[in-house]
Amino acid sequence: MKTYTAVFLLFLAFCFSANASEKALLQTANIDPSNRVSLLRGAKHFVTYCLGCHSVKYMRYLRIALDTGTDEKTVLTEIAPEGAGIYDPLHTAMNKRDAEKWFGVQPPDLSLIARSRGADWLYSYLTSYYTDAQRPFGVNNLIYPQTAMPNPFWQLQGEQVAKTRKTIWGKHLELELTTPGKLSEQEFSRLTNDLVNFLVYVGEPEQQERKALGRYVLFFLLIFAVIAYLLKREYWKDIH
Repeated sequence: MKTYTAVFLLFLAFCFSANASEKALLQTANIDPSNRVSLLRGAKHFVTYCLGCHSVKYMRYLRIALDTGTDEKTVLTEIAPEGAGIYDPLHTAMNKRDAEKWFGVQPPDLSLIARSRGADWLYSYLTSYYTDAQRPFGVNNLIYPQTAMPNPFWQLQGEQVAKTRKTIWGKHLELELTTPGKLSEQEFSRLTNDLVNFLVYVGEPEQQERKALGRYVLFFLLIFAVIAYLLKREYWKDIH
């Protein structure tokens, strides 16, 4: 009995040790692609803070207007950059040559980033920048270490530092806000959630329609299954 207990305790210690060596835990994003107001705010945040480097080339301003029930003129005046047309895709003005010169690599198109990384990863990444004097732009990221992307929200969120915390399971980094930004923690969280919500929508604009249609498909399959079962009973009743 003592042997089994010792083995069990050793297994638990191994599990906790393995968990402590994993990457930083992801925060949970509050995502609701059906929230049109959030999508419009997210689109505006993307154009303001992200479009200078990143594109979402499969999305047009017209589609944003149609899907959110917003007037086209409102989208052009309040969301799109100056000079953009309603039929234009969300293309960055930065060319590949300049991007590689400034950042070492061309910033990726973000049309499918939410489907590739997930909403929680994006939200955690955008909120996990911290000061690091060893990096070219003076910042690093807890979720994506050695990232080439500077912090686009440093004025809004403020500056964070990474502190090493020792536990019985090992060491891990924790972020601490040292210099407050222009936004409160709640305001910055809403801004980031709206931006991630918009990127989730961009990754699959038909998501809400697909889910609604899916309920009808499941209902049809259920009715069909009942009919098929009754038909089977009718065909096999003489054999049984």
